[in-house]
Amino acid sequence: MTTGYPDSSFLCSLYRRQIYSPAAISHMQETGAVLPVSSLLLLQLRQSIRFQMRLFSLDRKKGYAAAEGQQMLRNLQSDLATGILEIVTVDWPDVHRIAEELSGKHTLGGGHRLADILHVATALHLASPIFLTFDSNQRKLAEAEGMKVPL
Repeated sequence: MTTGYPDSSFLCSLYRRQIYSPAAISHMQETGAVLPVSSLLLLQLRQSIRFQMRLFSLDRKKGYAAAEGQQMLRNLQSDLATGILEIVTVDWPDVHRIAEELSGKHTLGGGHRLADILHVATALHLASPIFLTFDSNQRKLAEAEGMKVPL
């Protein structure tokens, strides 16, 4: 069974306990498949974790502590090393072409952000029939392009 292609909301739910974590963990356990990730997706997740640690350092009511963020980064690296996550080769010019098409078709009506468009474009480039997200607007974009969003 294919796991599907994730976005950062799905990945973050695997590495930080939050409302959608049980669904993300359950999906991974049920499929038992390797989760494909792009270098862009990993960069976005790592950057987000580091940014949240910075927010916390400036205001303890925001973000999360460095110890938690560092543990998330270690767990992510461990899953890459053990093959739970697999970095897939992506033809970025083709992803950008697809993203431009998606932007032209959907952004005015749906208000999609560039990172969201790039993740959906990557999934389409990889011919993934399933897109994994907890973001309602990104769900709409993936479904409009014919992908199933099971979560």
